[in-house]
Amino acid sequence: MGDATKEYPTPLLDELEKGEWPSFVKEIKAAAKTSRRAQGLLGQLETSYEEKIGHWKHGGIVGVLGYGGGVIGRYSDIPEKFPDVAHFHTLRVNMPTGWFYTSDVLRKLCDIWDRHGSGLTNMHGSTGDIILLGTTTPELEPVFSELTELGFDLGGSGSDTRTPSACVGPARCEWACYDTLALCYDLTMTFQDEIHRPAFPYKFKIKCAGCPNDCVASIARADLSIIGTWRDEIQIDKDALAEYARKGVDIQSDVVNLCPGKCIRWDGRELDIDNSACVHCMHCINVLPKALAPGKDRGACILLGSKAPIVEGALLSSVIVPFMKIEPPYKDLKDLVEKIWDVWCEDGKSRERIGEFIQRVGMGNFLEAIEVEPSPYMVAHPRENPYVFYEEYFEEGDED
Repeated sequence: MGDATKEYPTPLLDELEKGEWPSFVKEIKAAAKTSRRAQGLLGQLETSYEEKIGHWKHGGIVGVLGYGGGVIGRYSDIPEKFPDVAHFHTLRVNMPTGWFYTSDVLRKLCDIWDRHGSGLTNMHGSTGDIILLGTTTPELEPVFSELTELGFDLGGSGSDTRTPSACVGPARCEWACYDTLALCYDLTMTFQDEIHRPAFPYKFKIKCAGCPNDCVASIARADLSIIGTWRDEIQIDKDALAEYARKGVDIQSDVVNLCPGKCIRWDGRELDIDNSACVHCMHCINVLPKALAPGKDRGACILLGSKAPIVEGALLSSVIVPFMKIEPPYKDLKDLVEKIWDVWCEDGKSRERIGEFIQRVGMGNFLEAIEVEPSPYMVAHPRENPYVFYEEYFEEGDED
């Protein structure tokens, strides 16, 4: 077929290939050698750079039979100029929990997309899905059929539960305070209807982080953050600690002085931790991984409401439950999630994320509606007045 640049000159896009960083243009050109859809994409993208106008439009709802989510419809508004991208739909494919693949499966995924799409992929989208970029409406059912035969399902899109994602957890990380892989898989299977059939005011993302390091950045990107933690004392291996000191680690400077809770003391031989003042930031454990470890009484902190700055601005998650045991069948967690959804679906506005909803109705009213008791942990910032107000109820005659 030849290089796409011969059919569609791309002088502006060519500039993006220069420099030391990897270029998406280079990858699209590589795909364009065998894909007319990728060729058309280069042409339309160059036109957008020339005219400073995005030439994609939303021309209607597309999907596969029985699903309301998983396919993002994308159409060109200049199809007469670039007929190969008149349709350029995106599929979100539910990734394996923890993003574990075999090379055989990856090859088969790519073969499917070469047959039915542009050959362009994004491994992975910000939610975690496998992103397959660029196909036509008639190809949606065939590609879906082959994906399911390979063992894959579509993920979430639109006003639904987005594909739950998790860090690698106990598969590769010794700090995991619960089995993120098991929980993520269980939630994915439990909430299939909520993932595939949009019925919410807006999107709802669930991310599972095994420890407070939060390697999936759930506190900033997930409507529901499930962050592993512990509620007893940090474990200390005195021999390993002495080895660190012997090898020259400056424990006072690198650990004690940088502790945000100011809860660690080091006398040159022994480390003393005031666990009641520990904020579980993981700094000391990260610096001294052989000597320190999370406590043995492990679970997760449940947070709610983060999002990116689209309508109201960026939000970080707020604590809803300071500590919850995360063990199969996860009934307490699922019951909490369904109460949250019931309240939000009843009173939330269209395109209002759960964090924006809580800001509008007030945290106190929201907690009352989901039947969760307020806690001192529910504050916006340390040493600031809580935004949950405790009300005193007086029985008749108690005023005296």
